[in-house]
Amino acid sequence: MATNAIDQTRRMLSLVTYLRERPGAHVQDVARAFGITEDELISDLDVLPMCGTSFRGGDLLDIDTDGDRIWWHNPDDVAEPLRLAADEATALLVAARAVATLPGLRESDRQALVRATAKLETAAGEFGAASSRLSVTFEAEGGVFADVDRAISERRRLWLRYYSPARDELTEREVDPIRLFAVGHTYMEGWCRLSEARRTFRLDRVAEIRLLDAPAAPPELELRDLSEGLVQPAAEDPEVVIEVGTGGRWVAEYYPHDSADELPDGGLRITLRTPDPASLRRLALRLGGEGRIVSPPELAESARTAAREALAAYDTV
Repeated sequence: MATNAIDQTRRMLSLVTYLRERPGAHVQDVARAFGITEDELISDLDVLPMCGTSFRGGDLLDIDTDGDRIWWHNPDDVAEPLRLAADEATALLVAARAVATLPGLRESDRQALVRATAKLETAAGEFGAASSRLSVTFEAEGGVFADVDRAISERRRLWLRYYSPARDELTEREVDPIRLFAVGHTYMEGWCRLSEARRTFRLDRVAEIRLLDAPAAPPELELRDLSEGLVQPAAEDPEVVIEVGTGGRWVAEYYPHDSADELPDGGLRITLRTPDPASLRRLALRLGGEGRIVSPPELAESARTAAREALAAYDTV
């Protein structure tokens, strides 16, 4: 069962307390206690050592595992209650107030957040008062979230105007929503009546949304496991080969790929699969001189054409 970012954060906070009280705990036992797979637990353990008592360079959690047992080498370094600096308290208060205004937030969660914010304001003193002069809103995405959440609850179809960056166009479509989830951004998974297939929509790319009176009736689908990320290429997806220079090696870190072979100049020859090869045209433009599409040839030519058109646009200014 896939979890969103909030679920994972809650789990990892509990995991810190759990491991502190159980030095040398077995991976199998911890995974069972949290109701997750051992691979998911190892993934959490890979993140925890990047967390610490302060983003200013305080001690990080020294947690590691040999695959069988988990060891926390410096639990005493984070034993003392943390004290927020002025800028930390201000940022936290501003963010809390902004989240409390989200239309899609459950009322019980909203009230809990309001109570927690009030306590933090009291503890922050004059800095808490200063933070009240700042505000952040999420009007566009928050409104979309609320409409999608309502459509799911009432099992109603949605009409969207949606921006597709791969094709650089707005399309109108009707969608039967299935679920909301977060993987870096917030997404809606649904059955798209335009393409007659399951599609994933990023909420901040929804230009306009309306609830329809028609009932949502998506086909029975098995929910995808998103623990390995949103993009999970299939073996039958088209193959794309990209060569990047030293300044483009980050592509191998951010894109799932079949292979990444070293090149003599310090670059990489990356082979990957994607159901929509045209979406990589934007990647080629972003890389500029640090990368190029090798195959398929029609995609390489499409990227070259897009680059020439972009340069020509500058000449007309």
